[in-house]
Amino acid sequence: MLTLLEQIGLRVLALFEFLGDVVSLFFGTLSWLGKGVFVLSLTAVQMNLLGIGSLFIVTLTTTFTGMVIALQLSEYAVRYGVAVYAGGGVALVMAREMAPMISAIVLAGRAGSAVAAEIGTMKVTEQLDALRSMGVSATRYLVVPRFLACTFMLPLLCIFSGIAGTVGGAFVANKYGISYDTFFSSITTTLVPWDVTAGLIKAAVFGGEIALVACNQGFHTERGAAGVGRSTTQAVVLSLLMLFATNYILSEQFFGN
Repeated sequence: MLTLLEQIGLRVLALFEFLGDVVSLFFGTLSWLGKGVFVLSLTAVQMNLLGIGSLFIVTLTTTFTGMVIALQLSEYAVRYGVAVYAGGGVALVMAREMAPMISAIVLAGRAGSAVAAEIGTMKVTEQLDALRSMGVSATRYLVVPRFLACTFMLPLLCIFSGIAGTVGGAFVANKYGISYDTFFSSITTTLVPWDVTAGLIKAAVFGGEIALVACNQGFHTERGAAGVGRSTTQAVVLSLLMLFATNYILSEQFFGN
């Protein structure tokens, strides 16, 4: 039986091995992009499946998130006479944190798992070996389209989710006596362009991470259908861990000062 220290050591080694695989896949993807070699039709298909297909659930989720934020803020804003700042507070939280994070979490659960399952199934059914035997790069054919789709579509989802969350927050704030005019005028005086820009940069980084982690787990799938399920679960869990860690690092860089 492994001792506690041995188990910790194995976990740490597995973590570094995973990070090394993801970084290697990232540079391999950048290499193909640098050559301008990618299949536009496959990228468009993935944008539709991973991005547009996630639009409804992302906007619905962030609408309720904005409503909850407004629910917590509005009561105290009215009580302490700072109702004019309620709209700005909701919009600020949505633009900086909630819109990119909630959108990324939903995309990781919905699209990341699908990508890992699809590529994992290709791995166990030897379709990846067939691609290699025909001289087709799995990175170029499978990873690049999904990486581009997630990187470009998640910022767009972030825009829709930010708007939906803010509008939902305005509806709840109005129930506490904060007029729509007051709510939205507060946004114009509180929110600055950098808040929105930083949120979109976060979303693009999150999208790339989700695609790379999902594809990497698919490539490492083993042992048939059970392995596909295991890779799918690991893809979601590891994506979420990376999202939260990256979110802190980016927030510290963007807003720490």
